[in-house]
Amino acid sequence: MPAAPTRESRGPVEPALQGDERTFDAALRPRNFGEYVGQKSVVDKLRVYVEAARRRGEPLDHCLFCGPPGLGKTSLAHLISQELGVPLHVTSGPAIERKGDLAGILTNLGRGQILFIDEIHRLPAPVEETLYPAMEHFQLDVVFESGPSARTLKLPLERFTLVGATTRSGLLTSPLRDRFQIVERLDFYASDELSAIALRSAELLGIPIDPAGAREIGRRARGTPRIANRLLRRVRDFAQVQGNGEVTEAAAAAALVRLEVDELGCDAMDRRILATIVDKFEGGPVGLETIAASVGEEGETLEDVYEPFLLQQGLLQRTPRGRTATARAYAHLGRTPAGPAQGELL
Repeated sequence: MPAAPTRESRGPVEPALQGDERTFDAALRPRNFGEYVGQKSVVDKLRVYVEAARRRGEPLDHCLFCGPPGLGKTSLAHLISQELGVPLHVTSGPAIERKGDLAGILTNLGRGQILFIDEIHRLPAPVEETLYPAMEHFQLDVVFESGPSARTLKLPLERFTLVGATTRSGLLTSPLRDRFQIVERLDFYASDELSAIALRSAELLGIPIDPAGAREIGRRARGTPRIANRLLRRVRDFAQVQGNGEVTEAAAAAALVRLEVDELGCDAMDRRILATIVDKFEGGPVGLETIAASVGEEGETLEDVYEPFLLQQGLLQRTPRGRTATARAYAHLGRTPAGPAQGELL
């Protein structure tokens, strides 16, 4: 397999490509395990699994990556493809609506190729059941006709690798989860890792940045590389229009204030969620759907996008009776708890 291009050989991303979100994300993806920042334990194990499969001349075992959005699950799938030197076929659970859709994808896979299914927990049940024999025995069960005259044809498939990604591992059925031999969970990133990602992305994009500016972005990026890269782009805009174009600590801090991202990394919606619980429901407990209706957002979005960060920061608690604001949330909002304010029982 040809050597992956180095960071220096790739050079800055062309300005014409920076406006396209997908091209932007693809251009900033690491090209090999050495460029991947963070998730050290996961990456170290994947290095071993990939090298072992390569030495045996076998396809990699099926992999499942779990964790909140933006932590690098898709990037890991691309890295595995790059390291093994095999094509990657990308789709998502909601996009595969019928058994025939899945059959068409599987029959076009060559030996050792990788099928990446994002949001795999959203596969329709009939499609998921079709996937079981494909993952386990590398065959597709095709049923002809129905009723007493029904016949089944077992269609052999090439040995492939399925890489699944999910933000809701609890919604995966046990039969599907058990068919993955490699299961890894991705955790939120430390601020120094996000600073390193911001520096790397700035270098690829040709954005002048100093380490202090990268640190300011990294500590407010909610533990998520995707958010760090998004904040970098927006801070760059403010630095170019209202400064000399360089992302310094002062320029980053001023831009993040304009973006309503506070010292903890909470944005306007985070604070709105906390304020709703504190001001309208006396600190909770309050149900997720009630909060969603109050802030005008979908309950699933609150649970997947906002709650993990608020829980990690100790601003929110989940209880059997609903969500409650913590003492830290009151302090962050500048509120004073009245009595047992966090929905605690006396």
